Amino acid sequence: MALRVEVVSPAGEAWTGEATQVSVPLINGELGVLPGRQPLVAVLGSGPVRLSPVDGEMRRVEVSGGFCSVDHDVITIAADHVKQDAEA
Repeated sequence: MALRVEVVSPAGEAWTGEATQVSVPLINGELGVLPGRQPLVAVLGSGPVRLSPVDGEMRRVEVSGGFCSVDHDVITIAADHVKQDAEA
């Protein structure tokens, strides 16, 4: 089972794909998401989104501001600002 993940900003798409787990920075801590998580909407803080892609190395995408939505194993991270790092 995998998560379908989209990290977007006003500048465009930063990362899209499938991951086995995702860690998202929130304004009041960090959210770890695995398949089967209950639906939620949360406010993003600043820091790295850490992704474990199904077919590759751990990835990091720096985000700040915006929101995160989790629904039926689909994660949408809509950030105000994004800075992409090559690998974790």
